[in-house]
Amino acid sequence: QVQLVESGGGLVQAGGSLRLSCAGSGRTISAYAMGWFRQAPGKDREFAAAISWSGISTYYADSVKGRFIIYRDNGKNTVYLQMNSLKPEDTAVYYCAARGRAGVSRSEDDYDYWGQGTQVTVSS
Repeated sequence: QVQLVESGGGLVQAGGSLRLSCAGSGRTISAYAMGWFRQAPGKDREFAAAISWSGISTYYADSVKGRFIIYRDNGKNTVYLQMNSLKPEDTAVYYCAARGRAGVSRSEDDYDYWGQGTQVTVSS
């Protein structure tokens, strides 16, 4: 069983930056593909970014490409989401997820373990 805990959310002005962390426990997440998803008020949860177990392959939603960077430190059992040039429309609860099967996915249905989420609020 994998437990995931997100941290690093908060309130930031538009144009600012935040770094989210997702720490794994229970089992090492080094063999898992990892994803970040987000859910804005009144909207469905959506894909933001994903990374392969090795960190070599990364994928981004068009809405965050060029502004967000996903990376991982398997030695620390942690995955990060560096968010730059934040916009008010980035306001959401951000969740990290682990996929217990081979390959990276943009679909939340393909992820097996989820964190509790961390709130990110971007003011205009």
